[in-house]
Amino acid sequence: MQYRFLFHLSVFVAICGLAVSSLAAGAQQDTAKRGRKYKAPPPFARIAVTVLRDGSGKPIENAAVIFHPMQGEKDKGNMELKTNEDGKTIIDVLPIGDTVRLQIIAKGFQTFGEDYKIDKAEMAIEIKMKRPGEQYSIYKKHDGTADAIKSPDEDKTAPPAKDAVPADAKPADSAKPPDTQPNPPQSK
Repeated sequence: MQYRFLFHLSVFVAICGLAVSSLAAGAQQDTAKRGRKYKAPPPFARIAVTVLRDGSGKPIENAAVIFHPMQGEKDKGNMELKTNEDGKTIIDVLPIGDTVRLQIIAKGFQTFGEDYKIDKAEMAIEIKMKRPGEQYSIYKKHDGTADAIKSPDEDKTAPPAKDAVPADAKPADSAKPPDTQPNPPQSK
């Protein structure tokens, strides 16, 4: 008698288990139809940046490598990393297809900045940092550029303008002095 009771009890438990599992499977299929649609994240790129000295090619340790993800012309924030003793840093959270503005700041070097299009899953960027140059001055001559302000010595050697009258030339009408005042305003 006891065996018969245990047999019926086990059959009842098995039937209940099948019913519950089939309801759970049906409920999982229904969740695909309701709620938010799942959108997979975009694939990310792995970008390795190496910062070196321009002259010697030695790595620059502890340089600030700042990534500015761009959306059109708008900056979406920034992420800053520091270089290790080999002058390298790696970032792997930027989506492929984005544009990133890379800025590098290192003590004793000129600040570097440039935009890069992330178009591959793995990118390696090598930056050679230059020492600061001389400050630009408008009072010094520079190769291939015109000076904005001329010194008094340069004015003496400058050729005369087309309309200028030489100092030794006499006016055509000696009775009339040359015009030294501006023309009077004309009425409309």
